[in-house]
Amino acid sequence: MSKVKRITLGVAAGALALGAGLGATSIATAATTPSPSATASPNGTSSADATTPSDRSGKPGGHGRDRGQMAAELATKLGVDEAKVTEALKAFREANKPTTPPAERTDGTEGTKPDRTEQDAALAKSLAAALGVDEAKVTTALGEIRAAGQAERSAALKSKLDQAVTDGKLTQAEADAVTKAVEAGVIGGGGR
Repeated sequence: MSKVKRITLGVAAGALALGAGLGATSIATAATTPSPSATASPNGTSSADATTPSDRSGKPGGHGRDRGQMAAELATKLGVDEAKVTEALKAFREANKPTTPPAERTDGTEGTKPDRTEQDAALAKSLAAALGVDEAKVTTALGEIRAAGQAERSAALKSKLDQAVTDGKLTQAEADAVTKAVEAGVIGGGGR
C-alpha cells in the first residue's frame, strides 16, 4: 500500500473516530435535563463543586456549554433571573419536542436535521415572550453564547490534535486534515 493511501486511510479513521466520539457526547449531553435550581448542575451538584467531566465546559463528557450554563449566561446577558430563563428554556424544549423519529430519505440514510436558523429564531421569539425581553436582544445573546461555545470547542479540538501530533499518534498533515474536515462540516465537532 502506498504511503499516500496509508495517510489517507489514517486521516479518515481518525476523523471517523473523532466524529463518533463527538457525536456520542452530543447525544449524551442532549439527553440531560437541567435542574430548575439556579445553583445546581444537571447531576445535582452545585456549580462550585462540579468535578465530573460532564459538568465542566469543554471537557470530555460534554461538548461545551450545558443547559444550566446556557441559562446562567443568558440570564446574565439579558439581565433576568436565571430560574426564569431555566423555566423558559424547559418550556420551549417541551413545546418543541419531536413527536416522530426523523423521516427516512429516499437513499436510505437518516433524515435531515431541522433548519438551525429557524430553530434559533423560534427559540429567541419564545424566550423574548416568556421573559419580557426584546427579541433582538435575545437573538444577540444567543449568538454570542453560541460563538463563545464554538471558540471553546475549536480550542479544545486544536489542543487534542496538537497533543496527538506531539505523542506521535498523528502527523501534522493528518491533524490539519481533521481540522479542515471539522471546519467544513464534513465530520462533527464544529458546532454548526
